[in-house]
Amino acid sequence: MVDDPYTFGQIAAANALSDVFAMGGKPVLALNIVCFPNCLDIQILKEILHGGADKVKEAKAVTAGGHSVEDDEPKYGLAVTGLVHPNDILTNADAKPGDILVLTKPLGTGIINTAIKGELANTETADMAIKYMSQLNDKAGKTMKQVGVNACTDITGFGFLGHAAEMAKASNVSLELWSNKCPVIEGVIELAQMGMIPAGAYNNRKYLGAGVVFDDAVSREMQDVMYDPQTSGGLLISVSPDKVDPLMKRLEGYQVTAAVVGCVKSKHEQLIEVR
Repeated sequence: MVDDPYTFGQIAAANALSDVFAMGGKPVLALNIVCFPNCLDIQILKEILHGGADKVKEAKAVTAGGHSVEDDEPKYGLAVTGLVHPNDILTNADAKPGDILVLTKPLGTGIINTAIKGELANTETADMAIKYMSQLNDKAGKTMKQVGVNACTDITGFGFLGHAAEMAKASNVSLELWSNKCPVIEGVIELAQMGMIPAGAYNNRKYLGAGVVFDDAVSREMQDVMYDPQTSGGLLISVSPDKVDPLMKRLEGYQVTAAVVGCVKSKHEQLIEVR
């Protein structure tokens, strides 16, 4: 998704660490998993690992080695171990009717990455995507523990709607999402109008099918953004109404870009209604 090896490593590490933060945990140990071709300069691999190690250090965890294999194209990720008290574990399966939904990063990184490949994304838009993909979800995770929330999931390859649907299924509820409240990286709607939609977005739309219904007022471009597969996306948090203000104030204090994006309802025919 990016040409710079160091940034590539940072994004991969942030993505891997996110699962621990989403469950209310604290990362402790990370192991590198590397595939690398012998035709590339080993200095590239060094910079990838450097980026990953720095991001793990930022998360106050330790990189303790890893595993590598020769492959035709470079691949990099991490296996992360974290700690959380059994009473404090968060899952995507405890959203309750009446809860409010909060999203902690703007959408659109998949569309931007597609535009970058097509050389149609301007520098400002590309840099903004890199900023959010490299950003840890540690502060959002810390805030959830301070306030006390009901459920959480991180937003990655299944897109905002895909991971929201997983939460709805696991919690046996339905969700109402407010498209005009969803944060979107500047320039993404215009890129969607140009057709810069990744294949994963079409796959996500097809998979969810009739489980998602849109109001007529929701544009096709905004629908594409909501299906867009994210790399190292934000957290989708389900929180009781009386805790929304404390959650949002703490997130703002940590300079986390967060928005109230919907609510949880009792289960009905559709998993998700988008207004």
